[in-house]
Amino acid sequence: MSRRAALEKRIAHRFTAPRLLEQALTHRSYGADNNERLEFLGDGVLGCAVADELYARFPQVPEGKLTRLRASLVREEALSEAAARLGIAAELRLGKVEAQPSLLADAVEAIVGAVFLDGGYEAARKSVVAILGPQLDALDPQQSAKDAKTELQERLQAMRLRLPEYRVVSVQGEAHKQSFQVECRVAELDLAATGSGSSRQRAEQQAARRVLERLPA
Repeated sequence: MSRRAALEKRIAHRFTAPRLLEQALTHRSYGADNNERLEFLGDGVLGCAVADELYARFPQVPEGKLTRLRASLVREEALSEAAARLGIAAELRLGKVEAQPSLLADAVEAIVGAVFLDGGYEAARKSVVAILGPQLDALDPQQSAKDAKTELQERLQAMRLRLPEYRVVSVQGEAHKQSFQVECRVAELDLAATGSGSSRQRAEQQAARRVLERLPA
C-alpha cells in the first residue's frame, strides 16, 4: 500500500480525483496550485460536520454546551493534534517553511474541503469523524468544554481580577493568508504569554491557554 493510499484509509475516503488530495497537501510556499482555497471551503464543511455529529451523539445536551464542544474540536490545537496522529506532516509538500501547528491545522481543513468536492457532504462528514475520532470519543459533555478565553475570563473573575488584555504583536503574510501573533496579559498578576495562528481568534485562544497554564492554583 502506498503512503497516499494509507492516508486515504486513515481519513476514510478514497479519492476519485487524486489531484484534490495532492492540492490539499500543498502549502502555498511550494507552488501556486496550493491548498488555500480548499482550506477556506474545508473550514466551513468541518464546522458543519462537527455540529452534525455532536447533535446526533448528544441529543439531550443544550445548545450552549454543544457550541463549546464544537469549539474544542475545531480549534487549531485539536486539528494539529489530529494531523500529527494521521501522519499528515510527512505528506505535506512545503517550500522553505516548517510544518508548524497552524499549518497542520490548515492542511486538515483543506483535506476536508477536498473530500467534500470529491465525494459530497456525507463523504466529508464520514472523513471528519475518522479524522477527529479519538477526540470525539473522549468528549464528556458533563465536563467543561469552554474555550481557553472563556475559561481564563471565568478564572480571573473568580479571583476578583480584571479581565485579560489582548494585543496584536505582529501580522505577517498577505491579506488573504496572514499569520497573527497576539499577546494576552493579566496586568494584576504581571503575567503574559503570546500565541500565534492563522487568525486573530486562534492566536488569542493559544495565548489565553498559555496564560491559563501559568495561573496560580
